[in-house]
Amino acid sequence: MSLDHAARANAPYAARDLAHVWHPCTQMKDHELLPPIPIRRGEGVWLEDFAGKRYLDAISSWWVNLFGHANPRISAAVRAQLADLEHVILAGFTHEPIIALSEALTALAPGGLTRCFYADNGSAAVEVAVKMSFHYWRNVGRSEKRRFITLANSYHGETLGALAVGNVELYTSIYRPLLMDVITVSSPDAFERESGSSPAEHARRRFAEMEAALERHSSEVAAVIVEPLVQCAGNMRMYDASYLALLRQACDRYGVHLIADEIAVGFGRTGTMFACEQAGIRPDFLCLSKGLTGGYLPLSVVMTSEPIYAAFYDEYTRMSAFLHSHSYTGNPLACAAACATLAIFREDHVLERNRALATQLGARARELADHAHVAEVRQSGMIVAIEAGFLALRLGPRVLRTETAAVAALAALQLELGDL
Repeated sequence: MSLDHAARANAPYAARDLAHVWHPCTQMKDHELLPPIPIRRGEGVWLEDFAGKRYLDAISSWWVNLFGHANPRISAAVRAQLADLEHVILAGFTHEPIIALSEALTALAPGGLTRCFYADNGSAAVEVAVKMSFHYWRNVGRSEKRRFITLANSYHGETLGALAVGNVELYTSIYRPLLMDVITVSSPDAFERESGSSPAEHARRRFAEMEAALERHSSEVAAVIVEPLVQCAGNMRMYDASYLALLRQACDRYGVHLIADEIAVGFGRTGTMFACEQAGIRPDFLCLSKGLTGGYLPLSVVMTSEPIYAAFYDEYTRMSAFLHSHSYTGNPLACAAACATLAIFREDHVLERNRALATQLGARARELADHAHVAEVRQSGMIVAIEAGFLALRLGPRVLRTETAAVAALAALQLELGDL
């Protein structure tokens, strides 16, 4: 197929797109030189444009797709649900898919997380957890507890509340006048450890700053929010699970909630179903999204405990209910996709398969460790990151690098694993 033919087949769609669509996380002027690629269909790890050219979906359609495009089992579940009920408001009604999903999540999550509150996306889940923690303390007579502690280099979404508890300057700087004031402590990021120090030793040293913040501010702090094990949007920086264990103990000691944002790291990405399992802890709020529906439909959930639920359970006249809602909360189609996704985990022994894949992925990636421009190769389950030490200069939509060998090797590895 000639380049001219491919351009002719795709050009009308790109032109129509650029006339009206404003793409996320994009400088739209770049598309004057590099038009968006119109995708006609997807299958497995592949995307296909209108000229029939295939592209390896190496970004997992922005981290949400776990079991490939057009997965027959998830598709069948959504089609079956569509024939019965496409949507019903969750205030005053319920439906079988959300009941089944809530039962399944409760069985999978750390013990004691028995209540599921649904939203539409990851940022919304973080907003729910932040509001719910604040509201809990108000309901129990501790209205002074209204601040939050977050880690440097953390990312929790892009709505205003989620931005406020995040710390990636690229996303937060321009909106800072709109954001609530939070307390930020140093990340336990193991990449920053001293020479000869282990990730666990570094985590313990960095925890001293968190301990000091909790000791000083616990009377006014509602919750600490963290991404367990991996700060994904913060350049895939990783830290030792011992930090989470210390944090859980300290939150209990100082009477502060712990919010675990597992929107990106949940559902097997770190080697366990949920990353916080590796520290043997139960957060007060567990935020889940992305892989929850296998990449099919937007859905998120905040899981919490009976004691927190009980603080909102009262006579209507007391006005203690959690009055937060979204029109598409708990959509039956999304819940059906999520139930099918969890069934695949269960029936296909996905976590065991992931461990084998992670071993191969890590071994191949570590072949680049001695490359002159590689500063570190790190891994947490299925997440592998290569810290490049070379200079990157961005000119318009093109990225010019002084060395491309590492990038080429990664692309080849992605293709190899995608065909497994």
